[in-house]
Amino acid sequence: MKKRVFVAVDGSNLYHRLKEERVDLHNLLNFDYTGLAKFLAGKGKLACKCYYVGLVRAKPGNKKALKMMANQHRLLTRLKKEGWYLFYGYLLKTGRKYHEKGVDVKIAVDIVTGAYEDLYDRLVLVSSDTDLLPALEVVRRKEKEIEYVGFSHAVSHAMIEYATETRLLRKDDLTSFVIEKRKRR
Repeated sequence: MKKRVFVAVDGSNLYHRLKEERVDLHNLLNFDYTGLAKFLAGKGKLACKCYYVGLVRAKPGNKKALKMMANQHRLLTRLKKEGWYLFYGYLLKTGRKYHEKGVDVKIAVDIVTGAYEDLYDRLVLVSSDTDLLPALEVVRRKEKEIEYVGFSHAVSHAMIEYATETRLLRKDDLTSFVIEKRKRR
């Protein structure tokens, strides 16, 4: 019997890693998130794929924020059509920086609940956020496999310690999921 795989993607974490200089993927609207999820599930049955992200909000007249909000909306609409479960936090501005709020808690609740309700056999977590370590400890006690998916240029050694498996993606792995621009009708 195939193992049931729960792919949980920390959208902000993935976004920032893909935009970093060592990976340098700029148009993330042309990234095949579903292809990545299937790749990560491997021979297992993709039981659930969830995308967690803080929603971009924009004040009228802020062109950059409005563009970011529109692009995020386009991405989330596409993911929803592709069968992703979407969960939202929010962005809190302190000074000149934005901080995502509510996302890590939602990921933690979902992976622990799924472990207790036996909804998956293997968790594939695309996040290097160590705030999730207590939840991973609970998932391990429920004897679920945990695959930490990180990035070769930004490794979280703490996440590696809690995982039963680790996969570190390189730029070559990720560029294979860039979708060629589709011709407009």
